[in-house]
Amino acid sequence: MTVEQNVLQPGGAAKHQQTFLNQLREITGINDIQVLQQALKDSNGNLELAVAFLTAKNAKVPQLEEATYYQTALPGNDRYISVGSQADTNVIDLTGDDKDDLQRAIALSLEESNRAFRETGITDEEQAISRVLEASIAENKASLKRTHPEVWSDSPNPYDRKRQDNCPVGLKNVGNTCWFSAVIQSLFNLLEFRRLVLNFNPPANAQDLPRNQKEHRNLPFMRELRYLFALLVGSKRKYVDPSRAVEILKDAFKSNDSQQQDVSEFTHKLLDWLEDAFQIKAEEERDGEKPKNPMVELFYGRFLAVGVLEGKKFENTEMFGQYPLQVNGFKDLHECLEAAMIEGEIESLHSENSAKSGQEHWFTELPPVLTFELSRFEFNQALGRPEKIHNKLEFPPILYLDRYMHKNREITRIKRDEIKRLKEYLTVLQQRLERYLSYGSGPKRFPLVDVLQYALEFASSKPVCTSPVDDLGASAPASGTLPPQIPPSTIEQQGPSSSDVPSTSPVQRSVIHKPFTQSRIPPDLPMHPAPRHITEEELSVLEGCLHRWRTEVENDTRDLQESISRIHRTIELMYSDKTMVQVPYRLHAVLVHEGQANAGHYWAYIYDHHQNRWMKYNDISVTKSTWEELERDSFGGYRNASAYCLMYINDKEQYLIQEEFNKETGQILVGMDTLPSDLRDYVKEDNKRFEKELEEWDAELAQKAQQEKLLSQIPRAPAPSPAPVQAGEPEYLEQPSRTDISKHLKEDSVQAINKALAEQEDRGPEAIMDTAIKLEYTRLLKLAQEDPPPECDYRLRHAIVYFIQNQAPKKIIERTLLEQFGDHNLSFDERCRNIMKVAQAKLEMIKPDEVNMEEYERWHQDYRHFRETTMFLMVGLEFFQKKSYMEALLYLIYAYQNNKELLSKGPYRGHDEELISHYRRECLLKLNEHAAALFESGDDQEVNNGLIIMNELIVPCLPLLLVDEMEEKDIVAVEDMRNRWCSYLGQEMEPNLQEKLTDFLPKLLDCSTEIKGFNDPPKLPSYSTHELCERYARIMLSLSRTPADGR
Repeated sequence: MTVEQNVLQPGGAAKHQQTFLNQLREITGINDIQVLQQALKDSNGNLELAVAFLTAKNAKVPQLEEATYYQTALPGNDRYISVGSQADTNVIDLTGDDKDDLQRAIALSLEESNRAFRETGITDEEQAISRVLEASIAENKASLKRTHPEVWSDSPNPYDRKRQDNCPVGLKNVGNTCWFSAVIQSLFNLLEFRRLVLNFNPPANAQDLPRNQKEHRNLPFMRELRYLFALLVGSKRKYVDPSRAVEILKDAFKSNDSQQQDVSEFTHKLLDWLEDAFQIKAEEERDGEKPKNPMVELFYGRFLAVGVLEGKKFENTEMFGQYPLQVNGFKDLHECLEAAMIEGEIESLHSENSAKSGQEHWFTELPPVLTFELSRFEFNQALGRPEKIHNKLEFPPILYLDRYMHKNREITRIKRDEIKRLKEYLTVLQQRLERYLSYGSGPKRFPLVDVLQYALEFASSKPVCTSPVDDLGASAPASGTLPPQIPPSTIEQQGPSSSDVPSTSPVQRSVIHKPFTQSRIPPDLPMHPAPRHITEEELSVLEGCLHRWRTEVENDTRDLQESISRIHRTIELMYSDKTMVQVPYRLHAVLVHEGQANAGHYWAYIYDHHQNRWMKYNDISVTKSTWEELERDSFGGYRNASAYCLMYINDKEQYLIQEEFNKETGQILVGMDTLPSDLRDYVKEDNKRFEKELEEWDAELAQKAQQEKLLSQIPRAPAPSPAPVQAGEPEYLEQPSRTDISKHLKEDSVQAINKALAEQEDRGPEAIMDTAIKLEYTRLLKLAQEDPPPECDYRLRHAIVYFIQNQAPKKIIERTLLEQFGDHNLSFDERCRNIMKVAQAKLEMIKPDEVNMEEYERWHQDYRHFRETTMFLMVGLEFFQKKSYMEALLYLIYAYQNNKELLSKGPYRGHDEELISHYRRECLLKLNEHAAALFESGDDQEVNNGLIIMNELIVPCLPLLLVDEMEEKDIVAVEDMRNRWCSYLGQEMEPNLQEKLTDFLPKLLDCSTEIKGFNDPPKLPSYSTHELCERYARIMLSLSRTPADGR
């Protein structure tokens, strides 16, 4: 609710009723205001019941009329208002026809809302928030599947929960509250907003009983938000728990409704609550002046709606908070804004006597923080449920809003007219080009240049003197006639046999270049169709004409394509002149939703303005990110993740992101120094509690170590020594041992057992185990036989898939399956434990001569080697995409060498060798360019750094690229790198540079293929099977080229 409405209006129900009407219109697609009002009235203000009423009853929707459509621009309506609107008192209104009807509708809604409040004590606003919170609770109870786990349990080791250096603090997910985390983190990282919250002082009368329900709700919530922000600033924990703030929301509102809500509603209401809280304080501190609300100053702007309705002009100024934009049908943010700012036929705005209707919106005052709400959900009338729009929508890191400003409306109108004219001309050119590219009158069409090429090929073919039907006489039936059921056209298509080709030498023809479509007949057909009779003179004339026409068509096509490209470029640069880049807004945060309309996960990408990098805030996880990752997850069209909210900030208002300074010393205040004294004490107390946890953990570990030391001194019988670890087997890798089986195969094993029990409930444990093993083997065999896309490598899911594809002995597979079902941690269920005991007994019965254990260990060692190679490849590609080429190179080198060793044992043992080779080669080329640029700088330190890169990274790797002469691309890359450095030989340079170059070049030009020793392989983190598959799929999907899967 805006400040003006608080002061000037007797109640705020009209605003909320209009907000609900707008939401109903968007969800159901019904635009009749009377139908929507009636549904809202019958449902007592319950949005979900109103949607159900409108969809279940198939409410009859009359045809949309212009008068209804353009009512949105009239006073009292706030179609584009997200949080609140206030019409200026001096606005020109030339319509006034429907004002009384609209006011009566609002009055009826106010009366209904007031009656509900008197009966229940709960306002429409509170019911809406309650629905959001209850939806979160319902999601948790329903245990909906998520792409990411949404409920985090604390690690017992407090060091796992300790904040590293000055890394941003995360927020714990306390039960499907990822939407809360995404919104709060986005606002917290606005330093001006953070200062407002941290320095908020509760009103002096807050100690008394609250005057109304809003104070009873807003002030405690504001207190908890201050505590939460203080912990995000100075906590020593890796993440903090927001439960107390969330609990206030849960306790303050009660509702039986548990339908899924759009998360943007939470942002609406959160700003509303903060606005109300600051309004209470502002009213207390005012000295006869109109109070200023910092939330309104920060998040609210104004726009002017000007238009014509049935020949009558009108103007109306309205306030807006979050600005909603439709996504469907648009490719980028500017297209969305253009559609939102112009409605209907706007030509009439510039004429006096036109009866057309239309309106334009112009920003008159932009807020420092401008939030766009992207409408990515729509209601499917046929299915009776909401659906998510996954269309791709691009948005820029810097958004210039000059073209939408009221002060620029004249020049913007001129440019819009020019763009409209260019697009009309562009359409004509594209239609003309299409006639060249799709030539013909039948259902099948071809490029005209190819048609002329085919005609030229036909005319140039060797003439034949007989009919193609006659050519088949030698192979015809004995009767000399063809079977009547074979159509002559079919025979004609087959062409003459090779034995019937005339032996006369053909006339010499020039070879014709075919750059577009290959038109050769498959080799199993004997020859092309050819003209029967053609003279040299005819052929010469025809060839000349076809060559000339083909050249003309190529020139026309090229001219059209160049003209189309020029027009596209002109349109792109239409608003790039200096006068239209004066209002820059920088992207501050992107709130992302992954999932469908009824379930999903939320996280935020937030720009660190001081480190100039993007950060990903995903509940307790806060990691560095890149614009490329943000594009992939936020633009849409990729999987089912896309942005639903964009937060831009005025790039000229530096106070929004500026750090605080000490007024006396002038130094920047950081961390705890930015907190007021009460919050500083609060954070210190919490940090003391956490430090006590660390001390208790250390004491517990010390006590356990002391106990183990004492126990080790007690003599006891020698225990059998454990099996030695395989040489060279990294301990930090997840091993497919029984421990690993209990982690990632337990669920599959239990599922197979349950299926077997369902089929043979009355059988004994041994029979059920045999059935379960057969079911599990069948499932894995099916995976092994599939041909999945590169991102789904089923070999990573289970060792047996790897064994089947590489034809491992049957005994190896059988023993591996028994190991899986004989795991001690299979299940606590009695039936599963019985099956586990049977599997263990069978393992013990296997005789040494039945399964060669050395061969068994070799197969499992090969599989571990394959997983290790996969991780080297995956981590290397991840570093490559982050442009960390030095780090990526070492991983890709080991990935290539290990993979080559695997592939030497079989084609399905490793990954696509060409893929790894490509990125290894690209790493070297990019590092070579970087080193050369450092050398060219001439600075001693830069030159030395460049030569270190060459001597320690590039030169040792060259033999790896030269050892296989079949890899032509690698050899060319080596020559390119050498040529780059040799090109300096003829250039003038400082004597010291010349000396360093002379010393370095012999190493670079050494043609030896002797592979020199490298450092030890980099350590790999431990991944579960699920994590490995997920990260591998993500990196393979994000590659710019589509690799093969190495199968």
